[in-house]
This record gives sequence, structure tokens and C-alpha cells, in this order.
Amino acid sequence: MFVKICGITSEEDALLAIAMGADAVGFVFAPSPRQMAPQLVRDIVRRLPPEVLTVGVFRDESTARVVEIVGQVGLRAAQLHGRETPEETRWVKERVPVVFRAFAAGDPAVGMADHYGADAILVDGASPGSGEVFDWALAGETPGGLRLIVAGGLTPENVVAAINSVHPWGVDVSSGVESEPGRKDPRKLRAFIAAARSTQHSHPERLAERDHPDAALHGNEGPYDWQEDD
Repeated sequence: MFVKICGITSEEDALLAIAMGADAVGFVFAPSPRQMAPQLVRDIVRRLPPEVLTVGVFRDESTARVVEIVGQVGLRAAQLHGRETPEETRWVKERVPVVFRAFAAGDPAVGMADHYGADAILVDGASPGSGEVFDWALAGETPGGLRLIVAGGLTPENVVAAINSVHPWGVDVSSGVESEPGRKDPRKLRAFIAAARSTQHSHPERLAERDHPDAALHGNEGPYDWQEDD
């Protein structure tokens, strides 16, 4: 089970999430209580382990600016959370190793998610970052064969129910593991990741080792090549 901790605002919280076992950490560049400046994120990212997927979250930003910030900061992924078209998403994907395309639950565009060329599709609530839970049945509108990440109001208490309902490839959380907006709670982080990994849809898997940290991000298999431990 892929676990992304979003809304990171400090090096301390980024390292905490990684220490607790997160696969990815997200930094918000869109208007939000957790919005970060590119230079500050760059200072954090350069001190993180290279195997961790670092994700920049954008909303209705110009595609050129998305690619510029990803390169400037040293991120390995972009998450497009606005009204980006399939053409714009594919344009970013040609220039960024990993792209997640986010949709609000119930958005008719979810049914065409396979046209965007993204590595994974994220289904969130109507107000990202609000902590509001959506009807998980709406995630079923995503076309089959795509990696699905579920977000929106997830907490240590409900993530197992969400996973058992939706059967996603991954989960994404921000406010559900915070002590206050922009600050992560160590106990909630630990509980969330442990709960996500405890489900029947998780396996004793590990990230396949590669000669180069970015090698696993390329090819037709998407951002990660998971394999079971012997």
C-alpha cells in the first residue's frame, strides 16, 4: 500500500513522515494554509533520502511553471489538482518523472481519467485539505487498470474502512494526521501508516532496489515496482 503524507511544511515533519514509513511526502504550492514557497521546499528536499518520492501539489498553475518549480526545487513528482486538461497533463508528464492527476469525487472527468496519461489518479473530496470525507463509492467511477489513490478526510480511524471499500493502490492524508494546520502529529502519523499497512490489501512489500534512485520512476509500470519479500 502506497502511503503519501501531504501538506508538509517543515523539514522536521518531512523526516518524521519518512521515519514512520511514508513512501511519499507532498508540498503544496497552491493557495492553502499549508502553501509553501519553492525555495523553502528546496531546502527541505535536498536533505531528504533520495528514495522518497517528493511531490509538488499544484492547482491551475501554468504547465510551464509546474515543470519549472519541479526542476528548481528538485522534486520527483507533480500532482495536478485543478482543471488541467488531458493535453496539459500529458505535457507535464513528458517533462516530469511522475505525475498524479487529482479529481474531486463525483467529477464527470473521473470517467475519462485514463486519457490523462498520469502515473496514478487521486480521488479527493470536493474541498482538498478540508478533512471532509466523500462517498467512497464515487471512487468506483475511475476507469479500471489505473493506479488509484484515495484522499479526503482520511484518518487513522477510518483509513482501513476506506481501503476495504475502495481497494486503492494508495492513500493520501494531510489534515487527518495533524495536531494543527500544517503541523503533523507523530502519534497520528504512526497510527495512520500502521493501519494502512495492516489491511488485507497490503502485502509485505518493499521498494525494488535500483542502481539510480529515479530509475524506478520510468517505464510502463508507473512510479514504483513493488515486489514481495521472500
